[in-house]
Formats: sequence, structure tokens, C-alpha cells
Amino acid sequence: MNLICAALLFLVALLFAFAGVTRAGVWSIERRNPPVGEFAEIDGARIHYVHILAPAGADLPPVVFIHGASANLKDQMVPLKPLLEGRAEMLFLDRPGFGWSERGDNEALAAQADTIAALMDRLGIAKAVIVAHSFGGAITTALARQHSEKTLGLVFISPATHPWPGGATAWYYKLTAMPVVGWLFSETLAYPAGMLQIRNATACVFSPNNLPDDYIGKAAIPLVLRPSAFRANARDVAQLYDYVRAASPAYREIKAPSVVISGDHDKVVYATIHSVGLERDIPGAELVWVHNLGHKPDWIAPDLVVGAIEKVAGAPIDLQALAKVVEGRIAGDAYHDAKCPDIKVPDAELAPTL
Repeated sequence: MNLICAALLFLVALLFAFAGVTRAGVWSIERRNPPVGEFAEIDGARIHYVHILAPAGADLPPVVFIHGASANLKDQMVPLKPLLEGRAEMLFLDRPGFGWSERGDNEALAAQADTIAALMDRLGIAKAVIVAHSFGGAITTALARQHSEKTLGLVFISPATHPWPGGATAWYYKLTAMPVVGWLFSETLAYPAGMLQIRNATACVFSPNNLPDDYIGKAAIPLVLRPSAFRANARDVAQLYDYVRAASPAYREIKAPSVVISGDHDKVVYATIHSVGLERDIPGAELVWVHNLGHKPDWIAPDLVVGAIEKVAGAPIDLQALAKVVEGRIAGDAYHDAKCPDIKVPDAELAPTL
């Protein structure tokens, strides 16, 4: 019995130590990555955003950016703001629970779309091109269906929008989404384990393309390792499969001009399911398929993303020709290719039956 008590006391002490490390880590992360924008209270949640007004004579309509999982507004703002500044009104925001935005009553993906629409109303943005990366694609489909009057055009970048065989996600998302156990994990182990793995994990997000210098710092990626953000991220990912399984049959109702940019070496999402699915399901959607491109076209091919924005806004842009230019630029990329193998779609029989 004494050995059991000693083991339990040691475990408790270890958890307290990890909790202390996490608190210190959170303080350091927040000190290095303070808010860069303004705040608006939307239905009880304090939402952090950066709103850049358009100058007189801007040639593009307003553009709203929706970031993906494990990210924040800087992930799109850093590469795309310089290319669009002076051409369009822009809105970058931290999705509820991410970056410096509070979660509030935004557990459902549809509720997050409502919050974004309400923020647009608050800022006087009547209609905009919506640019979404990865998980943000699912939020954008909800926005396009629930607030079609606000969507002038849609640009999906490496989106996650359709059910995939088996519906599997990483174990730590499932664990963190669990009551009690998930809270304990996020408050003690998620930060130190995440900091140990963050560079390798980020390398696989970009692979086979080169990881930009100081991407992790410039995009403030460690913000997601704070316990509350880590839990919000996990709950989002845990519900994604059920959401897209229910929502994807209605994508045919989306009327906004749409472009989907995807790479054939995406090592994060199943491009042949999500991107191909959007081209199939959204009437008139154009799929821009880029060879040797990974999961981050917004950083690796920002010129192509800008071209897609121009295209859905009505300009006669040849996106397939632009894609060829990008392909020529990245043809030799093989960063971490051996360490980050291409993901393969699981066998269809693993999919749950309807």
C-alpha cells in the first residue's frame, strides 16, 4: 500500500510540475505574441481581428480570411496582406477560441460562421470574397449556405470539407476533446509535448515545399498550445467529420463563384476527397491542381491565391497558367519528403455505413 501511495503522490507531483511548466510556457507565448488588432464583442464572445480599409480606387472587393486548425489570423495575414494592400478592404480574424478570440457560444461550426457574418455586419462589410485555408473551408461552406448574401466569391485553399473513409483523426484530438481527461492533458502535457514536436509537425504541413524562415514565429503558431486554444482546436477537429458528412450533400446549393487550390502532395488532408469533392459539388467551381505542392499554398503560392481572388471577383484570370508558373518554381522541392510520406486515402470499407 505504501508503494501505491508513493506512486500516486509522485504522479500528482509530476502533473503539478507539468502544469507549472505549461503556465510558464503560456506566459512566454503570450508575451512574444500579443494581440495585433482590435476586439469586438459578438454575441458574448470577444473576437480579435485586423481590419484594413480599402483606399479610394481599390480594384478588388472586400476579402475576408478564415484560417484553419491550429492557427490564427497571422497565418494568412503575413503572406497575403502585402500582396493585397491598397487593392482591397481586408478582414483577418482569429476564429472563436483561437489566437486572441474567446470561444463563447461557438462550439458548433455553423455558429462560428454566424459569428463571422455578424463581425462583417459590425464592420460594414456587406459582401466579400471569402478565402479559407484547410479547416476554414468547412466554416466557409457554412457561411456560404447560411449567409449567401454575404459571399461574393469563395477561394478554398487545401480545404477540409468532405467525409473521409473511417473519419479518423489524430489521437491527441480525441483525447483532448474528452471531458476531464482532455482538460487535464491540455493543462499539463500538451504544451511541453507540443513544443518538442512543433518544428517537425510544421515541416510535414509544408513538405515537400520548404518551410519558410521563422514561419512558426511569424505566424504565432505556438498560441495554439495554450490550454484553452488547444481544447478549442481539438473540439473543432473532433466534430469535423460529423459536420461535413451532414453538410456536404447541400454544397450544390452554393451559388457563389468558387475556386479550389490544392496540391498533389498535400500531407495533411485527402485532397482527392475534399478538393475534388468541392469541384464536383459546387456548381461551376474550378479546381486548380498544382503538382509538387503541399498543404500551404497561401505561403508557397500566394500569387496563385491572389489570382483566385481576382478570378472569383470577375477578372479574366487564367489560373491554370498561373499554376504552371508555380509548378516551375517548386518542381525541385523535396523538403522532409522522406520523413513526411504522402498520405493515402484509407480503404473505402473503413467508412461507417449510413
